[in-house]
Amino acid sequence: MSNQNFANRGRLNPRIWIIPAALFAIVVLLSSTFVFLQADEYGIVKSFIQPNGYRKEAVGPGLHLIIPFIETVQKYSVASQTYTMSSTSSEGAVQGDDSIQARTKDGQQISIDASVIYAIDPNKLIQLHITWQNRYEEMVVRPVARAAIRNAVSQFGVEEIVSSKRGELEIAIREEIKASFAQNHIIMTDFLLRNIRFSDEYAAAVEQKQIAEQQAQQAKFVVEQKRQEAEQARQVAQGQADAAVISAKGSAEARLIQAEAEAKANELIAASLVGHPELLTYLYISKLAPNITVMLLPSGAPYILPLGEMIPQ
Repeated sequence: MSNQNFANRGRLNPRIWIIPAALFAIVVLLSSTFVFLQADEYGIVKSFIQPNGYRKEAVGPGLHLIIPFIETVQKYSVASQTYTMSSTSSEGAVQGDDSIQARTKDGQQISIDASVIYAIDPNKLIQLHITWQNRYEEMVVRPVARAAIRNAVSQFGVEEIVSSKRGELEIAIREEIKASFAQNHIIMTDFLLRNIRFSDEYAAAVEQKQIAEQQAQQAKFVVEQKRQEAEQARQVAQGQADAAVISAKGSAEARLIQAEAEAKANELIAASLVGHPELLTYLYISKLAPNITVMLLPSGAPYILPLGEMIPQ
């Protein structure tokens, strides 16, 4: 009896494993039937029952029904992505120095760090999948960007890139990348020209040129300063000369007026003396020093001056 019970316990009860197996099958079926895409995702529905092996339209964000075990979805992100090429190994998509080596119109070698911001065109996802699948970054983004940078740099001289036409260079690169990306079903959002480096020899030459320009500017400033000082001194001297002329003219005019006044006064005095010789004696006495109280005159000479002869007839 004990042996029979032991044998019964050794047998598996079908109910124990049928239910979990059924639940597992349901989960697998549901996961194969419904596909959920995030807000930044689109998908290509691969199908064994479609003539081309995929549905003609890509599916967008949300929940989608597919045929289990017959159809699958390959997801693509349509969010903006950044591909960086830099000489700093930790910044770029490729480890190590991944900067672009380019040669200018006048033969100077330069190195450029740049970033391309792009996104997959969701309206052309089918064409992208057919042409590139998930190899679009290494087959399109990287080579197109590097080629566009080299082509644009070759159209400018190094002096132009350094100073006045860096903006034009960036625009030329952006336009070429944008056109090439569009042909490959990719949207270019922006292009960033991060850094431009020159050879050591050219950098030294640029530094020397800048020093010379600064010295020339300083010399020009000194010359201008001296010219202004000389002009200021000339104006001061001219002012002093003009002032002296005006002063001399004023003095001469003052003397002339004084002389005219004195002549007029003399005329009046002379006119008043006519017929009044005693007036002259009075004036003579009044002009003596105030401390003279007694004056001795020789006999027969009542006046020091011959008044009779001085009176106009």
